[in-house]
Amino acid sequence: MVKIRRFLHQHPELSFQEKNTAKYIADYYKKIGVPVQEQVGGNGVVARVEGALPGKTVALRADFDALPIQDEKEVEYRSTVPGVMHACGHDGHTASLLVLGKTLHEMRETLSGTVILIHQHAEEYAPGGAKSMIEAGCLEGVDVIFGTHLWATEPLGKVLHRKGPIMAAADRFEIVIKGSGGHGAQPHKTKDSIVIGAQIIAELQQIVSRRVNPIEPAVVTVGSFIADNAFNVIADSAKLIGTVRTFNPEVRDFIEEEIEQILKGACLSGRCDYEYVYERGYPAVVNHPEETDLFIQSADTVDEVHTVEEIEMQMGGEDFAFYLEHVKGTFFFTGAKPDNVETAYPHHHPKFDLNEKALLIAAKSLASATLHYQDKHSVSEAVPK
Repeated sequence: MVKIRRFLHQHPELSFQEKNTAKYIADYYKKIGVPVQEQVGGNGVVARVEGALPGKTVALRADFDALPIQDEKEVEYRSTVPGVMHACGHDGHTASLLVLGKTLHEMRETLSGTVILIHQHAEEYAPGGAKSMIEAGCLEGVDVIFGTHLWATEPLGKVLHRKGPIMAAADRFEIVIKGSGGHGAQPHKTKDSIVIGAQIIAELQQIVSRRVNPIEPAVVTVGSFIADNAFNVIADSAKLIGTVRTFNPEVRDFIEEEIEQILKGACLSGRCDYEYVYERGYPAVVNHPEETDLFIQSADTVDEVHTVEEIEMQMGGEDFAFYLEHVKGTFFFTGAKPDNVETAYPHHHPKFDLNEKALLIAAKSLASATLHYQDKHSVSEAVPK
């Protein structure tokens, strides 16, 4: 697992560009004799392990795209691709699932049911790879799905779960303020897009603090404010780009509408025009209660797991949400904090790294959930109606 993870870490590819990574995954399965389907919904790869005994069909998912970040770690497996790195653990997800797939294939004579190994491209960038892979049929015949995310800020040996909503819906908005630029010394002859943009940013912060019910989690963040950069020029236009995170669909709709109301008011007072695009990203990740309970029970049987704990709702997004809209299942976090550090670098940081011992824990946790699910349903189906 470590060898695979480090190879992938050295050769990252951005979302929707993962041709070599997809080939690496497919070639791995072909070499060990596991049936594999390539180019599923894009760069996706799906392998299939058939057990010799009757049972259900369980899907396990790992993502494999990287991020547009320069790797600043001083390690031998540092990224060799300028400006691209695995800064979220997807290389570890892939390594765990590949070796787990190999192991399940080796024990297929005593394995019940079927395991579908979904290697998903493009998790990091909407519209993501999950939706297109589902449309291409990766969930056909699947009864349940399990997935995990290595979590470098949580201790090794801890797994975290939650029934119901666990990760937020993640949307993107883009606003262009169209003013009338001019000389910085003559603001009265302009329509200052930067001033209007600043007013909009300030008022956007009031949506969550003053207009959304405080018991409803929500985030509105402006991550980019772009305009001309000359010190003595008032920009003709300014662009704001940001994200909205919610759990409640009604709150999601409300915030989208409130942003435009703020734009209308600010641009009317500043005599500017605007363009507004709101892009719906991933829906909230909502775990199914029964499957989460089963995971909790199965995680307790993994030797390397010392803590099975409920996690609070996370405002990060994940397109695993789409799978859970189609089949029952659960998504959990596997602690992967590096050894001998007090505070780990967060995900998406240029110095992000993870504890490679967590790869085995992630694989065992997924395997345990799979086997417990098969055992449960073989027993329940044997009971006479």
